[in-house]
Amino acid sequence: MESIGAALLAARVQFAITISFHIVLAAFTIGMAQFLMVLEALWLWRRDRTYLDIYRYWLKIFALNVAIGTASGLILEYQFGLNWSRLSSQAGEVIGPLMFYEVMAAFFLEAGFLGIMIFGMKKVGPRLHFFSTCAVAIGSLISAFWILAANSWMQTPAGYAIAADGRFVAQDWWAIIFNPSFPYRFAHMTLATLLATAMFIAAASAWHLLRDRTSRHARVQFSIALWAVAVLAPVQVVVGDLHGEHTLKFQPQKVAAMEGSWTRPPEGAGEPLRLFAIPDMKERRNHFELAIPRIASLYLRHDLSGTIAALDEFPAQDIPPVPVVFWALRVMVGLGILMLGLGVTSLVLRYRKRLYEARWLQRWCVVMAPAGFAAMISGWVVTETGRQPFTVWGLLRTSDSVSHVSHQQVLSSTVLILSCYLVVFGIGCWVLLRILRKPVKQGEAGPQPTIADEIGRS
Repeated sequence: MESIGAALLAARVQFAITISFHIVLAAFTIGMAQFLMVLEALWLWRRDRTYLDIYRYWLKIFALNVAIGTASGLILEYQFGLNWSRLSSQAGEVIGPLMFYEVMAAFFLEAGFLGIMIFGMKKVGPRLHFFSTCAVAIGSLISAFWILAANSWMQTPAGYAIAADGRFVAQDWWAIIFNPSFPYRFAHMTLATLLATAMFIAAASAWHLLRDRTSRHARVQFSIALWAVAVLAPVQVVVGDLHGEHTLKFQPQKVAAMEGSWTRPPEGAGEPLRLFAIPDMKERRNHFELAIPRIASLYLRHDLSGTIAALDEFPAQDIPPVPVVFWALRVMVGLGILMLGLGVTSLVLRYRKRLYEARWLQRWCVVMAPAGFAAMISGWVVTETGRQPFTVWGLLRTSDSVSHVSHQQVLSSTVLILSCYLVVFGIGCWVLLRILRKPVKQGEAGPQPTIADEIGRS
């Protein structure tokens, strides 16, 4: 039993490491693809060379990100067969086709047009090139669609039957794909990728504005990025609220862990908002709790007296790691509030025509560069850790999903993977910073070099 527990912990640690690296790259790919599509559309519409210059600048970063992200994604896929073979054998008939469709979208739609997008700027017409950019952008969303369909099915399984040998058998693919949590999770994740990308672009643009406030290129991309933050952040708040209501219905112990609610308050007292607490799994209570009465009822039940099922109403073996879920949620929400505040502030300054003169706003943007990605990782920690101890919610436990491998083997491969990641990501970050430190240059009238040439010179 001890060896099984050690192997399970080692497998979970390895998956957490690989998904943390990959999710940032995948999200940046999705968000950057949409940003490039908007830029090229603006160039074709307005015929302003500034948009094309910005497009070419960020296309170099997009190409770099895709190259690194593909490598991290392949390692992540292999883990299902190596470390989670029992999950693959039990639920492979449902999960396998969904992930296959994701590969089809990624490698046939995205990769098929990626070459034209990167190398075809001076080889094909502007309309065909724009079509390629749109294909890559749409392909990235389709890829996310299938991945989130598979992951959402594990959160809220539907459309299945269980065979005599315990395997999940697909019966209704429509119900499997559009399972109860999928619409909320897909919308929430898509908005998160766009917000994270917008924050990163705003930070890079703000850094260049701090060096040269007259740069038209920096002003244009700074304005576009802050428009995106100002529009998307409030929408994300609404979608997050709807997602939370849905989670409360289907995964009540996850929400109880998110709120750190060990016991249900008295009737009519409402659910408090716990700003700070140190949850204790052994004593099943919180230490040093700082809470505001009734406020949690407002966003959980939309009244001031409603309550939720508390953790002591569920079997101890079905409760997720409360401290991790509790604090990950607060990191995500805290960063979300800061992004919302940044978006509102930008609108006020834009109205007062001081958007490009407010250097304190630009410094704020630079500091907030990783905020979107950090919030996204925190959200995934809430979702995935809050699902424990199940891989398929309520039906297949994580301890029954791990492969029969020793924890020494898993730890050895983890060290190897982490070492490779640090090298690859280290080189990638070095190249990224070399590109970002140079401002967007005004394009020349003659033929332009390919994106590959520009990456090589960077």
